[in-house]
Amino acid sequence: MSPAEEVIKYANMLNTENLSALRSGNISIRHDDGFLITPSGVKYSSLNYEDIVFVSLDGKFEEKKMKPSSEWRFHKDIYLNKIEANAIVHAHSTHATAVSTHGKSIPAFHYMVALAGGNDIKCADYATFGTEELSQNIIKALENRKACLMSNHGQVAFEKNLNKAFELAQEIENICQQYINALKIGKPKILSDDEMIKILEQIKNYKKE
Repeated sequence: MSPAEEVIKYANMLNTENLSALRSGNISIRHDDGFLITPSGVKYSSLNYEDIVFVSLDGKFEEKKMKPSSEWRFHKDIYLNKIEANAIVHAHSTHATAVSTHGKSIPAFHYMVALAGGNDIKCADYATFGTEELSQNIIKALENRKACLMSNHGQVAFEKNLNKAFELAQEIENICQQYINALKIGKPKILSDDEMIKILEQIKNYKKE
């Protein structure tokens, strides 16, 4: 499967796996000296090979072809700042978006928050979609992390390939759903920093391919 075909496959899965509806969210994969990304404003169910857009790491793309996703800037900056990032999934998943509207990090109410890379899941400060300000806010929230929430917006996750990035986005959505349910009962118990240090060490061997 070519990189462009992978982007199409996982863009469609945003819809079929209920991570994002219709055109919302976006998918990219590192390619050559840039990345391939879903186009702006196209239903993922109707994507074709030629619709996938190549954007260079200095932010250039062919103006005469399809426009890249309006969020291409933060994809570019993640690839520039995270050498381990080879694929990115951005989703407006229901529960992650709901939690993001509070603009707060998700604490270690469950050890699985460690999948994002730390003892909490950060929430990037709000900025208008597609802006450089949003991109910088996301990079800050991703410090020592592989995933974060985006205030009043959704979530973003990166990994070494699209399969793992998509799975991480699914895990983040599940964690957010659990967190919402936990808050309905009351204030959940938060695992200690010492415990999370042990968890973070063990999680390195979790679901390795």
